[in-house]
Order: sequence, then structure tokens, then C-alpha cells
Amino acid sequence: MEKPAIEGKVILITGATDGIGKQTALELAQMGAQILIHGRDLDKTAKTCEELKLQTNNDAVFGFVADFADLNQVRKLVREVTNRFDHLDVLVNNAGTYFKQRLLSAQGYELNFAIGHLAPFLLTNLLLDILLKSPSGRIVTVSSSAHASAVVDFDNLQGEKHFDGWQAYCLSKLGNLYMAFELADHLRDTKVSSNALHPGTIDTKLYRSTGFTYNSRSVVDGAVTSVYLASDPEVEGISGKYFIKKKAVNPAAIAMDNQLRLRFWEESKKLCGLN
Repeated sequence: MEKPAIEGKVILITGATDGIGKQTALELAQMGAQILIHGRDLDKTAKTCEELKLQTNNDAVFGFVADFADLNQVRKLVREVTNRFDHLDVLVNNAGTYFKQRLLSAQGYELNFAIGHLAPFLLTNLLLDILLKSPSGRIVTVSSSAHASAVVDFDNLQGEKHFDGWQAYCLSKLGNLYMAFELADHLRDTKVSSNALHPGTIDTKLYRSTGFTYNSRSVVDGAVTSVYLASDPEVEGISGKYFIKKKAVNPAAIAMDNQLRLRFWEESKKLCGLN
């Protein structure tokens, strides 16, 4: 029997102790990949690793802990991953959050923006070196159709002037798309691809925290496109796309604005201290 193409590959999944991330980790572990579980709670991360090992009969499941509300912990996560692994085949940027109230990160950034956009932005940029060491690297970023409702005001990215929790969440999801598309351009002449996706309206803690309750589906449904983009040979070499239900679709017009995208990228670099 032919081995799955993903067997033995090293895959880091952020926000993998719950919901879509945990389901994604489960399915990729079942395929025989080496799974790097990221969570923000030590006990919960360790418990998730043990659960997945038992469920999949795959001992190559490793836990890493970092609170994405602190960019210094993101940097620490990168050091820990690069100390243990000389390459990374797939990065799944899955972690996200939703706060109705304006809260601040360790660096003083609005928390939806910090956890939902700046943390994966910094993580991905700092992991590029070991992703480039993969014979076929993939960056998979979980965004949302909510990006279409985002309003970009560079004088109010942190909600200092006026704040709306839903708008802050939408902005972080637009930021995910800008990152994915800009990375695809930067990596055009390499063997690393970068794509984004909308998982659907899924019954997760994050979704329930928004107050919406209608038409939600299971985490199994929610993980379908993440698993597809992380593992399927069908998308080998495809980059800079936005997927829904395993199909490439056009995002909202604002996500296709290259001038906005470039400015957003530069602003994100500055906020993360990458300049």
C-alpha cells in the first residue's frame, strides 16, 4: 500500500488544543505526519498531545506552549521549534480569537489584532528559514469570510480612536489574507507556497463567543480545507489563493487591493519589530 504523501512531514499547527486546530492535528497525525501542537496552556497542550497519540497510534506528536498575546513568547516558540527541528514542511496558522471589549497585548496592541494577525505574522516570518529547507513547504493560514466586512484605517488599527470588537476581528482576518498573498509573492521563486482559507461557520468556542448561533457546522467540517491545503498533492505548487470548501475562490475586493496590502504588510513588520 502506498504511503500517504504527508507521512513523516513536520507540521506545526497553532491553536491546536481546541476546535478546528485540534481536528486538523488529529487528521494529519492519522496520516503519519509529525505534529507540533501549539497551545497557550501547558497542561491542556500536554493533555492534547497524549490524546492524539492514543487516538492515532502516532507517537510523533509534540507540544509547544506560547501565549500569542505576547510577541516575545512567539519568538520563544520559534527558538524552541528551530532547536528541535532542522526543517518545517507545513505551518498551519490556525490560532485566532474574538474579544468584544478593547483589551491590550503585552506590547500594548489591541488583542484581536495582536493574537489574530500580528502573532501569526511574526511567527511565519521567523519560521521562513526552516520552511525553505523543506523540499516542498506550505503555509496555510485560516482566515474568514469576515474579512469582507473589514475597514482599514491606519490611524485606528489598534482601536484607539473608536473600537468595535467585530470590526477588530474582521480586520485581523483581512490581515491574514494580506499576509498570505504577500508571502506568496515573496516566495514565488521558492518551493514554499502560501494560501489562505475560510473554514466555514463552525461550532467552536470562538464562534460561540461572537454571539452568533445559526447554521454552525462541526469541527470535522471546519478542518476539511485546512487538512486539504496541508496535505493534498493536488495543491502542490499552488500559491496565493483563497479557498472555501477545497475550492479556490475570489476574496472580497478589499483583499485584492495591492496598495493596501503592501502598506498593511509594512505596518505589520514595524509593529512586530521586523524592520
